[in-house]
Amino acid sequence: MSAVLGLSDKDDFNWARLRGLQYPALAKLAFYRFYVHAILAIFVGQIYISKVGFPGFALWTAALLAVHWRGTRIDLSLTDADRRQVTRSEFARQATTAILSGLLWSVAIVVFPLFGTRDDLMALMMIVVILTSGSVFFFTAAPFSIICFITLICLAAFGQLWLAGMVHAAVAMLLFLIIGLLGTVEVGRTFLTARFAEAAVAEKEEVVSLLLREFEENEADWLWEVDVSRRLRSVSPRFAFALGRPQVEVEGMPLLELVAGRSWASGQFPPSLHDLAERLKTRENFSNILVQVSILGEERWWELSGTPIRDERGRFTGFRGVGSDVTEKRESSEKIAYLARFDTLTHLPNRLQLTEALGEALRHAEQWRTRGALMMVDLDRFKSVNDSLGHMTGDKLLAQVAARLKSLMGENQLCGRLGGDEFAIVIRDLPKPEDIDELGKRLIERLSEPYQVDQHTLYVGASVGSAIGPRDGKTVEELMRNADLALYGAKDAGGGEHRRFEPMLHAFAEERRQLEVALRKALGRDEMELHYQPVVDSRSESVVSFEALVRWNSADHGFISPGKFIPLAEDTRLIVPIGQWVMRKACEEARNWPEHIKVNVNVSPEQLIEPNFHQDVVEALAASGLKPERLEVEVTESIFLRDATVARNALEQIMALGCSVALDDFGTGYSSLGYIRKLRFSTIKVDRTFVQGAAQGSAESLAIINAVVAMAKSLDMTTTAEGVETAEEAELIRNLGCDKIQGYYFGRPMPSYEAQRLFSNPQQLRA
Repeated sequence: MSAVLGLSDKDDFNWARLRGLQYPALAKLAFYRFYVHAILAIFVGQIYISKVGFPGFALWTAALLAVHWRGTRIDLSLTDADRRQVTRSEFARQATTAILSGLLWSVAIVVFPLFGTRDDLMALMMIVVILTSGSVFFFTAAPFSIICFITLICLAAFGQLWLAGMVHAAVAMLLFLIIGLLGTVEVGRTFLTARFAEAAVAEKEEVVSLLLREFEENEADWLWEVDVSRRLRSVSPRFAFALGRPQVEVEGMPLLELVAGRSWASGQFPPSLHDLAERLKTRENFSNILVQVSILGEERWWELSGTPIRDERGRFTGFRGVGSDVTEKRESSEKIAYLARFDTLTHLPNRLQLTEALGEALRHAEQWRTRGALMMVDLDRFKSVNDSLGHMTGDKLLAQVAARLKSLMGENQLCGRLGGDEFAIVIRDLPKPEDIDELGKRLIERLSEPYQVDQHTLYVGASVGSAIGPRDGKTVEELMRNADLALYGAKDAGGGEHRRFEPMLHAFAEERRQLEVALRKALGRDEMELHYQPVVDSRSESVVSFEALVRWNSADHGFISPGKFIPLAEDTRLIVPIGQWVMRKACEEARNWPEHIKVNVNVSPEQLIEPNFHQDVVEALAASGLKPERLEVEVTESIFLRDATVARNALEQIMALGCSVALDDFGTGYSSLGYIRKLRFSTIKVDRTFVQGAAQGSAESLAIINAVVAMAKSLDMTTTAEGVETAEEAELIRNLGCDKIQGYYFGRPMPSYEAQRLFSNPQQLRA
């Protein structure tokens, strides 16, 4: 209330701002107020001039008109109050007019009835009511002034009526005053609220205007406008630039003709342009629609928004809107969409698109009672190519694999890359289950052919696992899991083959999971132990060393074959803690053997590339007290394919301690000759496959063994033949020149206490 009356501020609006919202309306009514008071003064003159006397009435009228003439000038000076600061003195001057006017009318109300009749008094009271009511409802812009005015005249009327003995009329006048005061405040509040709203709208319009100007000046977007005939009008410079023509030339031209290009003559418009024409025809709002346009022969994409324009009578006068060229943005969006669904290396569908295609294949199979299938393809020996020749060569190889896969695809078949060296094929409609075997065979044969990459001839194979839906799975997740199990089975069988999913694969997967859980607990439960297989001198047949071989007797699963848990340990990297335990245990037990007996410890690639491998060996030797010369570390050629530099550094560090290093399974790997030259191995172990081949008269095996023996002797290395099981094989190996022999003929792997017993009986030791 105080803010409305001008006695205080309101929230964020200060006193001057509030008066600035109120007072500009006074100027519109300034002359009307002057005329109303003059007319009412004449009415009073008609009643009292003959009774009061002309001089007295003339003096009163002149004073009243002078006050209101002054007030009119003050009100007119407040016309621009909304654009400047209204001062307190202006507020006071404006209120003074109302107070002086009220006093003059109060004089007339108090004095004039003294000379008139009771009827004259009632007529004067009617004038008071008119003044009060008119002031409350028409002069709402200055509520404080109105309150002062009506309070003065109503109190004067109340006093006159009371003195005249008209008590009821006096009380009624007092009630009328109260209602007038409340009405003044409420009407003033309503007026001020309306002015607040108008000011807010004006501010918003100003902000919008500023934004539009800034938009036109600084943004890449532009404003467009057409008339009822869809011809351009008010063409902005930026829109003209977007059209590729001068403003003057495009003004008044049909919008659709300009953006249709050569297709305008033929009428063969893009669908998006037809959509725009339809929206303009139906005169409906549209927002952010994409339109394909032709600007000077170049295909572009615009994003347009538009709103119909209507005049004050509601008649349609055209369209106005905003547009922007989104060609580059659209191309980027298309590229992002492509990247989301395609593999960037091979340009094949990625996992997302394959998953969607498989889901669609399963829905189709369910709807039409057909079959869908998923084949997973994993490259064999790809990792060795990546590790030995680098990732760039590996990527080029994958691109060639993708091209071969694509060439094999038929109708309703989609191939894609899941990641790494793993691919997948979705078959939407499989006529009969046998067809998947034929496709699997062709896949393996084609992918196993040699590749030419950067002057390298590369050989990789492929393993394939497949699952048929809905028989092997009714959901995408089930079918992918079961195809993966089938692939794992194919890889586990040695690779290079296709395997269909079978329910028993779930049992194998569950067994593997349970074995992994048990293997993680094996060391803590003390379930591991070492067995030792003797290595003998080929001439004297006396034991020169023992190879330490880890065995696992699980409390949950019983004895587990090394061929089963060692690959599992390597896959899960549990081979690292197991290898550390083997190293410590072997050194500890070898400490009790004769000084000339060595212990051979196998080290996996995972273990060798560990940063602390050298420290593990040092700690094992220090804890056991075993001399470094009695420890021989056995590694396979695969360690050099993982990280050759790290492997070489690690082996050189343990050789510097005095330990020896043996190269195991020689001849079955890839390219060890270069590493034999760079790294001084103490022993080369000939794989059992060559020993058995030589025993069966294989010329190739005999030639390989002779070559290995000759090479080892020239490099001052010894040779050990593995897998000797008969006296004939032992004699053959001895004659071929191998220095040491290892195999069941001389002894199976045995517990440490049995190995220890051999040393107490020299005869048994030789046997």
